[in-house]
Amino acid sequence: MLENYFPVLVFVVVGIAFGFMPMLLGRLVSPHRPDSEKLSPFECGFEPFEDARMKFDVRYYLIAILFILFDLEIAFLFPWATIFKEIVATPEVKLFGFVEMLIFISVLVIGYIYAWVKGALDWE
Repeated sequence: MLENYFPVLVFVVVGIAFGFMPMLLGRLVSPHRPDSEKLSPFECGFEPFEDARMKFDVRYYLIAILFILFDLEIAFLFPWATIFKEIVATPEVKLFGFVEMLIFISVLVIGYIYAWVKGALDWE
């Protein structure tokens, strides 16, 4: 049973290696000569004009949350799409699979229309 998870382990290890190897190579190969301008809050050497803890507009967070919400809902379509051939091949499940995805997409569209009507997607 565990041998079925070996490709997943290899995928995770290769992904981590691809993430950390450029950082490690950059640390080993690049010169490290810090000075006062490089260690300033901004690498351009200027002092910040405003406080780093300034308040953002609430609409920015609303757009970000809506993006994550709809992006996550779209990600739920991928498992259904991977087994689509099995759903269509089985007569008992064919109608259920269609209705199930129709309900899911309709909830997604209703949520999108609701956000649009409420003005959550408007940026002034």
